[in-house]
Amino acid sequence: MTSTIKVDNIQDQDGNNIINENSNTITVGASGDTIVIPSGATITNNGSQTGFGRTGTVDWQTTIKTGDFTAVSGEGYFINTTSGAVTLTLPSSPSAGDIIAFKDYANTFDTNNLTLARNGSNISGEATDAVIQVEGQAVTLVYGDATKGWQGVYAATEADVPKPGYITASGGNTITTCGSCKIHTFTGPGTFTVSEVATDAANNVISYMIVAGGGGGGNVCGGGGGGAGGFRETKSPATPYTASPKDGYPTPGNRITVTAQGYPISVGGGGTAGQPPNNVPGTNGSNSSAFGLTSAGGGGGNSFLPDSGGNDGGSGGGGGGRGGDAGGSGNTPPVTPSQGSNGGNAAPGGSPPAIDSGGGGGGATAAGQNATDNNGGDGGAGATTNITGSPVAYAGGGGGGAETTSKGCGGAGGGGDGALGGGTAGAGTANRGGGGGGTGNNHCGAGAGGSGVVVIRYRFQT
Repeated sequence: MTSTIKVDNIQDQDGNNIINENSNTITVGASGDTIVIPSGATITNNGSQTGFGRTGTVDWQTTIKTGDFTAVSGEGYFINTTSGAVTLTLPSSPSAGDIIAFKDYANTFDTNNLTLARNGSNISGEATDAVIQVEGQAVTLVYGDATKGWQGVYAATEADVPKPGYITASGGNTITTCGSCKIHTFTGPGTFTVSEVATDAANNVISYMIVAGGGGGGNVCGGGGGGAGGFRETKSPATPYTASPKDGYPTPGNRITVTAQGYPISVGGGGTAGQPPNNVPGTNGSNSSAFGLTSAGGGGGNSFLPDSGGNDGGSGGGGGGRGGDAGGSGNTPPVTPSQGSNGGNAAPGGSPPAIDSGGGGGGATAAGQNATDNNGGDGGAGATTNITGSPVAYAGGGGGGAETTSKGCGGAGGGGDGALGGGTAGAGTANRGGGGGGTGNNHCGAGAGGSGVVVIRYRFQT
């Protein structure tokens, strides 16, 4: 049995009309009311009613399309053509007002195209399929009539969507990428040129590493190892990676915010090694600099004569010979955090005199080891950082030489090994800022210091 209720008005308890019928016009709700459609309810537009139903929008589907499919009116699709071209077949027998939309999900329409199969209807008045080849393209199509068929009522690309700008820069011997960051490496002098800055000021704070040239090893009878080149690093929060223990970001003076300009970069060479047969100490490495900051060259290792200690520098050179000659002082001139460590002392004097052996050169994170009778001191360890995208150690001290028993080993980070007896001392590694190794006796040469490097890292994309 079908029940019928006949009424012109339905009112709430305050006498306000909730539903009102007047001359075939039905009003739902009063002015200021909110009409709520329950979750799960379906509203069907039969094509004749107005003011209620679809108003030129689509329901975007949550499943990304990666293969051929047939579109349904009222739906929008994200289409991923990374693995190959895709064909979207338009709805068959469309009616005026039918609507679909699509978007290039992975920005690959330019390499793997999207084809719109017309399925019997014209597309913009043409009886041909359409091929979409524009990267990042998004289009909304509405069906008008049989003459024009499906027509685009809205089109956009990725370039139409505002995005945060990032640093654009040039310069360096190599430019690589790591995730959202670009990395410029200078193995020689040059200019880091910023042509565009980021819209978010936080992304204009860069990360950098400045390593000076390492000191040369000392010559003759237990030469001291060369000190490592000064090591300075500051990691910006905008460029995630694992920094060394020397990260200077907490110190405000180390934070560099770039502007659109050119920044001169200098990269220091390694110090020369003491050469036989003269009692010649190694020379200091040369400074490296960037953004107004300087890392000092490593101190040269001392020789048997003159009777003096290793040279001061970014890291100190090792003392040479015997008599306990002191290693040079590191972090000279002083900066915060410290750019390097002290060199190790030569073998102590005694009666009878000790056999000659040199102290190790200082490294970025550890002092050079003191020599003992007949044993050269090891070079101090450098600093390990992932600023280039993988862990690399820089600025290791050179090992001290010894006439007998054992030579000092170079510190991790490019330090050269000292020599034993008439053997050959190792040079510091190029572009790592390692100190050169000291000689064993006057029949062999010491090792030269390794050249420095400057690395700059910044965020260039989301």
